[in-house]
Parts: sequence; C-alpha cells; structure tokens
Amino acid sequence: MSLSAAEDNSASEIHLPADIDWHMLDKSKFFFFGAALFSGVSAALYPIVVLKTRQQVLPTQISSLKLSLSIMNHEGVRGFYRGFGTSLMGTIPARALYMTALEITKSSVGTATVRLGCSDTTATAIANAAAGLSSAMAAQLVWTPIDVVSQRLMVQDCNASSIKSSKNMIPCSSPCRYMNGIDGFRKILNADGPRGLYRGFGISILTYAPSNAVWWASYSVAHRLVWGCIGCYANKKDENAVNGGGGCGYTPISKELVAVQGVCAAMASGVSAMITMPLDTIKTRLQVLDGEENGRTRPLTVMQTVKNLVKEGGFAACYRGLGPRWVSMAMSATTMITTYEFLKRLSAKNRESLTS
Repeated sequence: MSLSAAEDNSASEIHLPADIDWHMLDKSKFFFFGAALFSGVSAALYPIVVLKTRQQVLPTQISSLKLSLSIMNHEGVRGFYRGFGTSLMGTIPARALYMTALEITKSSVGTATVRLGCSDTTATAIANAAAGLSSAMAAQLVWTPIDVVSQRLMVQDCNASSIKSSKNMIPCSSPCRYMNGIDGFRKILNADGPRGLYRGFGISILTYAPSNAVWWASYSVAHRLVWGCIGCYANKKDENAVNGGGGCGYTPISKELVAVQGVCAAMASGVSAMITMPLDTIKTRLQVLDGEENGRTRPLTVMQTVKNLVKEGGFAACYRGLGPRWVSMAMSATTMITTYEFLKRLSAKNRESLTS
C-alpha cells in the first residue's frame, strides 16, 4: 500500500504494508489469539475504568489522585479490580462480535464506496465510521449486562470504605449486596427480570455507537495526516541529500508503524471522549444508581439522571471522570489498535491459501 506524502504532487511516497481484509484471515487463529491478547489489555486498563466509574457516580468532583489513594488505603489493590472477573467473562464473546462486525462492515462498505467513485481518503473514512458503528452495536448485546453487573460491583461498599465525607456519599446506589458476578446476575434477574440486566441499553447504543464511529473515522483521518507530514519531511530530506532531486519513496520500519498507530489512536480518543463524555456519564448513572419514590427504590429515567447531574454541578458534572476516561480510551485504543494490527498479521493465511 502506498500513501502519497501530501495532497499535492509530492515526489515522495510512504510505502505501508498491505491491508489484511476479512477473507485473508484464519478465523480460528484470529479469535483464539484475540481472546488472549485483549484479555491481557483489559486487565492492564481495568483500574482506570474503576476510577472513571466511581467519579461519575459521586455527587461531587474528586481528583483521580485523591480517589486512587483512598481506594488503595481502604481497599488495597483488590479495590481497583472489583468486578474484573465479571468483565473478563464478557470480553471474549463481546470482542468476537466486535471484531467480526468491524472487519465484515469495513470490507463491504469500503468496496461499495470505492465503486461509487469516492476517493480513497473518503472511502476509508466512511468505511471505518460504518464499521465502528456496527461493531459497537453488536458488542453491546453482550457488554450491557456485563457493564450493569461489573459497575455495581465497582461501586459496592464505596461509601463505607473509600469515601468518608457525607457529601461524597453515592446517592441511592443499589441496596443489594453482591457476593460476585454470578450472584449479581441472579439477584438483578430476580428483582427486575431481563430488563434489569439491559438497563441503559438504549443510552449505551447512543454512547458507544457514535463514539466508535467518531473514533474510527478520526483515526483514519489522523493516520493519513500523520503519514502525510512524515512523507513531506522525508521528501525534503531527499531533496537536500540529492541536490534538489526527488525522493523515490520511504518505507517505514515496524517501530515507526507502531508509533504512528499509537499517536493516531490517542488523537482519535481525545476527539471521541470530548464528544461522547456526557452520554457516558448518564449511561453509568442509569446502570448503577436508583431513585426513591414513595419509600421504594426504582430505576432512574434519563431525564431524572440529567436533572440530578445539573443540580449537582451544572453541565460540567457531565464531564466528571473525563481525565480517566480519556486516559483509559487513549491507552486502550493505543494498545487495541497495535494489538489488533499485530493480531491480523499473526492470523493472516499464507499466500498459497489466499490464491487457492
């Protein structure tokens, strides 16, 4: 795959490795190695997710550092991994759905947009956005119940241990105590039925589908811009070295490929986090908190959740946990995209199987 150094007629080109499409993958390797690799990524980033979740449900803003120290002092390292077993249980089927929908949509939409006469840049951005949208919607069928249970485990006993001030008490968190993820699933099903496990499913779709679409489209644009800048620099270097002669092209080494993927992933994460943060805060509160009516607890509505947030801190309250979320998204996206590209090359069929 060659990428022109810039939109003008630059003499230098970036020679990137060829893309690997869905039909080029050994599916058994793809899912087996994918489950192992992404489980490791989830374990590394889970403490940041716990911080973000607790910040979103607290009625007042607490810094990430102060909250981290409080969790460590009162709960130890285990406090950062509350609900991790439940989350990990959903990682394999959710990632399988996500990656399948992502690759199939990207291949089919990319081919269709090129046939319609779109430029490579436009076709790639549209295909990535559509792939991000469809993959997020597919994955939420598994992730929403997992989120509901794991997030309740994350904030369970939070009032009694890590948050001492009365004004920092979590308002109306679920009165049930869950021994583990399985116990959580059972008690939620008994209390609210299947609807209880899919609490916030609509807002989850509204959060993650646009977030993924924005992320993949932004990543595509950032990827092209960064390589364009590198190409321009390489072209000027060639001209200086050969008395003004044009360069014949530039082939990046593997470390440069990984570095550019990481930078582009972080840039895309910043854009996506800023746009979708309010929806993520509302989603988390819907899944974790309950309201009170006539002495009985019942799930909050979206409007009640928004009113409570505005009452607590205005529109800025919707951005509580933005720092951890951006860091989590950036780190997750960086490791995800580099792991994902490595996974695709690891799972690629050999040339004989491709041509047969």
